[in-house]
Amino acid sequence: MRKLLWMSMVFTVLWSCKKTEAVTEEPESEVLVFNYQKLPTKLTLNPEATTIVESWEEFKALTASIDVLYRATNNEDLSLAIDDLIEKEKLMAGGTYPELFNAFQVKSRQQVLRTYLYKVKSKILENQETTEPTIEMMEAYNALRKQLNIIVNSQLDKNLILDEK
Repeated sequence: MRKLLWMSMVFTVLWSCKKTEAVTEEPESEVLVFNYQKLPTKLTLNPEATTIVESWEEFKALTASIDVLYRATNNEDLSLAIDDLIEKEKLMAGGTYPELFNAFQVKSRQQVLRTYLYKVKSKILENQETTEPTIEMMEAYNALRKQLNIIVNSQLDKNLILDEK
């Protein structure tokens, strides 16, 4: 019985010391491609909003950077365009707004745009898929432009609404 016990222990030790094949996993060098063709088109501004925006230098600079984004074909181009957009958005936030557009509705949509800009930037830095977050960022930009159109189209007199007399 003792011999059987010792033989089973020796067999177990030999079995556990069996050489295994070294599995070497090569890191995937997956190149992520930015699909710029899926980006939504820019929303057009009303003629009234366009005349107000023409004197708003920070917004014009942001729009020019958005146009550069449509020419990005890979993640390197996208990274440069997003860095430029982040800088232009910071300048816009710190700049002066036209009187009509100096409203919480515009600033909140600009905050949403900023959030999506940083989301795209984080996806680039983590080497993840960037097409979907960029589409979301462009939808936030279009929402900002749509809000500018809404403000111009519906100018209500706040004094009439808030006057309780």
